[in-house]
Amino acid sequence: MSTSEENSGKVPPVIRNLDRQLPIEVYCSLPKLPVTVVLDNLRSAFNVGAIFRTAECGRVEQLYTCGITAHPPDPRVVRTSMGTTEFVPHKHLDTTGEAIELARTRGARIVALETTNVSRSLYDPWIKKPVCLILGNEALGLGEDVLAAADEIVEIPLLGYKNSLNVSVSLGVVLFEILRQWGELDFLPAAGIDDLVP
Repeated sequence: MSTSEENSGKVPPVIRNLDRQLPIEVYCSLPKLPVTVVLDNLRSAFNVGAIFRTAECGRVEQLYTCGITAHPPDPRVVRTSMGTTEFVPHKHLDTTGEAIELARTRGARIVALETTNVSRSLYDPWIKKPVCLILGNEALGLGEDVLAAADEIVEIPLLGYKNSLNVSVSLGVVLFEILRQWGELDFLPAAGIDDLVP
């Protein structure tokens, strides 16, 4: 049976490629989710912009850029973020250690995203609220001091030879697995965020 025959009588899918049909003041009033993202000395401003886009889609509570990590108002970050920097609370700090301490004061569990011999799988049911995710430099990863400061180290199981995902892609995988484990995505696909607002 052809695809067109299988779909006969069904409503065709509609691609939504615009901003959410929700007044901006209503969207801004929605609660942020208890996720802090810490970027430890990322070297690419374009990766940072992509991370802002992902963080906005997950309604992340806070994003810290640390050390040499590019940050707004860097035009490369702002342009790549596609306008999402205004919706993600963010702050630049000199060191990742400062960001970790700020996250700890909010009761966040510190989770380093890194491939090591002691990492646990992202797909184990383990994630409690709130959480702080630390992502490292694209070439060097996270330093030993950051790994030592983490409550645990988590990795994404991979099947390739290089065993390495782009840092912005990694955040997308990890963030939305966390939201899935928390039940934040259960309203999809039958409903949407618009239906959560009276």
